[in-house]
Amino acid sequence: MIRFDRLTLRRGPHILLENMDLALHAGWRVGISGRNGAGKSSLLALVAGELAPDAGHFERPAGWALAWVRQEVPALQTTALDYVLDGDAELRAIERDLAAAEDAHDGMRIAHLHERLLAIDGYAAPARAGALLHGLGFAPGDEARPVAEFSGGWRMRLNLAQALMCRSDLLLLDEPTNHLDLDAVLWLQDWLAHYPGTLLLISHDREFLDAVVTHVLAIAERQADLFAGDLTGFERKRAEQLAQQSAAFEKQQRERAHLQHFVDRFRAKATKARQAQSRIKALERMVEIAPVRAASTIRFEFREPSRLPAPLLKLDGAAAGYGARHVLDNVTLGIAPGDRIALLGANGAGKSTLVKLLAGEIQPLAGERIAAKDLAIGYFAQHQLEQLDAGASAVEHLLRLNPALGEKAARDFLGGFGFAGERALEAVEPFSGGEKARLCLALTVFQRPNLLLLDEPTNHLDLDMREALTEALNDFAGAVVLVSHDRALIRTCCDTLLHVGGGRILPYSGDLDDYARQVLRAAKSDPAPASKPPKADNMRSNDRRDRADDRAKLAPLRKQVQALEKRMAKTEDAKRAADAALADPALYSGNHSARAQELTEQAHALAKELAELETQWLVANEALERTT
Repeated sequence: MIRFDRLTLRRGPHILLENMDLALHAGWRVGISGRNGAGKSSLLALVAGELAPDAGHFERPAGWALAWVRQEVPALQTTALDYVLDGDAELRAIERDLAAAEDAHDGMRIAHLHERLLAIDGYAAPARAGALLHGLGFAPGDEARPVAEFSGGWRMRLNLAQALMCRSDLLLLDEPTNHLDLDAVLWLQDWLAHYPGTLLLISHDREFLDAVVTHVLAIAERQADLFAGDLTGFERKRAEQLAQQSAAFEKQQRERAHLQHFVDRFRAKATKARQAQSRIKALERMVEIAPVRAASTIRFEFREPSRLPAPLLKLDGAAAGYGARHVLDNVTLGIAPGDRIALLGANGAGKSTLVKLLAGEIQPLAGERIAAKDLAIGYFAQHQLEQLDAGASAVEHLLRLNPALGEKAARDFLGGFGFAGERALEAVEPFSGGEKARLCLALTVFQRPNLLLLDEPTNHLDLDMREALTEALNDFAGAVVLVSHDRALIRTCCDTLLHVGGGRILPYSGDLDDYARQVLRAAKSDPAPASKPPKADNMRSNDRRDRADDRAKLAPLRKQVQALEKRMAKTEDAKRAADAALADPALYSGNHSARAQELTEQAHALAKELAELETQWLVANEALERTT
């Protein structure tokens, strides 16, 4: 068991955790949740032994084998396969001892070492290492390439494979999906769901966490709370707790106001002095209930595009690639305002190549790319983080796009992306990956695009920012083409799925759950990465295929349901505001009868409108559910 006893942890002058009392049992898979900067990574570093507590005590079983992902890999000439095998320390030790015993012609020692090698399944270790590489998206032949030949993102995958190779009792993973595509995420999700040891996992991928974890450790306001269940269950429980806390706070405030009003009115009157003193003591004894703080201050929206030509962009028989090598051939695709397209496919199939072709970063090797006259592209890609000017501030980056904007307006705009106060004026060099991603997203939003091309936009973003991005995308009037391993984002924002593979782009008629099952079947049955779309389930009935086709045709109905939900939310907010105004005692003191009558009529009209919207939503939602 892992124990934290009255533990306090700091980073510099900042207290991250205070008086933490907690026990994590063997075999638990714990998802660590919290905003960026809350202390999640520091907690993992403490468990790994790289940090010491500032107060209190931390303990984990001394005999446990620990595995966690290193953040850097030197440019080694070691092959990828050997690098992954290095993750099994005991295997490597036996191999060294075996070589020494063979040199010494020590037959007894050789026999004992082979017996131990058999016990740890060492003879199958290269096959297991190869399976890890394959599952994480490496192509056949990559296992023989030197580590130095791989880019930074692929070296992080090698680090992850090395950690998984370790026959560990405790596995620590910090945002393991950041450098993975959807296919690799699905494979890793399945692998971790069957991991027999204890897992501590930091991730902001909602569906990934729900599929993997058995518990959630939520870090906020220097405290850590443990919940049994997945992230969705935790958020439901947390919402209930916050609602109860909010109601208790409001009730207490009303009681305090009532008592204080009596004290203020009668304290000076001799006949009421005793009662006034009694109420003063009641106020002093009252245990203060903290108000509920806003879950997130990050809210933004895409600025209305200046124009929305239709179509925005067309590819007509286009081919794309690099030099003489074609990655995609004969691509025909039209994109119109309102389109929400997600690209699926294995790593290296050509998703990013297609996005670059759409963005105009590469020219077609054949065919045509036909752009509307008023096309305005907002392109977000991971390489943009590295292209930020390290010495410039967020405000300076924004003013370079529009010098006439002014510092105040720039700071107001950036505040919606979490750059508040002096943070907006600081150089971006020490910014975290999440802050740099937010800045690149802000610069993309500011340019008022009518076509958004988003290549893994959620890497490094926490849940608050992901939810803000989701809401903004759903309100965006232009078109979206998305590459992402975040299934929650795809499900919420996209109604068209295209599969990229084998040099072609084809509509995908199933849903993400179908795709996940097919990817996992292909990973378990095919020794080499598939270069074409996974085959459909042979057991799928014709009826199910028909229903999948019907779902693809229901985009207008889905949009109607989403639009009704947004209108209902706005109407509920307006009604709550009217009800709150009517509940204000000040409304009924003085000559405010006209205002009270106006608010009463407004609240009645809003209640009627809300009932009508709910009826429309129920009808539309039932029609949608009948076909899914």
